[in-house]
Amino acid sequence: MPDLLDPVAPDAVRETVVAWFDVHARDLPWRAPDRTPWGVLVSEVMLQQTPVVRVEPAWRAWLARWPEPADLAAASPADVLRAWDRLGYPRRALRLQDCARALVERHGGQVPDDEEALLALPGIGSYTAAAVRAFAFGRRSVVLDTNVRRVLARVAEGVALPAPALTVGERRLAEEYVPADDAGAARWAAASMELGALVCTARAPRCGACPVADACAWRRAGS
Repeated sequence: MPDLLDPVAPDAVRETVVAWFDVHARDLPWRAPDRTPWGVLVSEVMLQQTPVVRVEPAWRAWLARWPEPADLAAASPADVLRAWDRLGYPRRALRLQDCARALVERHGGQVPDDEEALLALPGIGSYTAAAVRAFAFGRRSVVLDTNVRRVLARVAEGVALPAPALTVGERRLAEEYVPADDAGAARWAAASMELGALVCTARAPRCGACPVADACAWRRAGS
């Protein structure tokens, strides 16, 4: 095993972060064994710019009301907007309904696992497509949200925060950290995201609780 003190030893960092995740992961409904690809897609859209504590009850209510894309596709836009309610940025709700309609028209009401097909859906960008492939289908994807980007910036590059826009070098670095196998890649995506959300936060990071603090280039630099 590579030396864990080496900030550029992806295998050691991955192994440690995933082991931490196995103990500390939040029990979220879109991570449950009976999750559906549609449920995962809905969660990813809702979680954009809205905290988990507000998303979870809304997600449960949404899936109870519209458990399949066809159900949402047939709903009235007014009902969709009312159900979105306090999640903010209501255009996301209408884009999600457009996405549901496209799923019905193009994919028989099923969420595809193909990246190009996902990216062709209304409101689905590169992050959401990668997240759905990883978390709904267990496919190898480079999942890069703000949390994962921050973890990699600190651990591997020794900077407090990543650049405002995703760079080619940053994506190349992220690719190096993603395991080659599907299951391992999906697990790493969830674990690194959780570490950024709970420990390696943008403000007041809890470095004392970080499983890879000793390997972190940012911390080693005295930050």
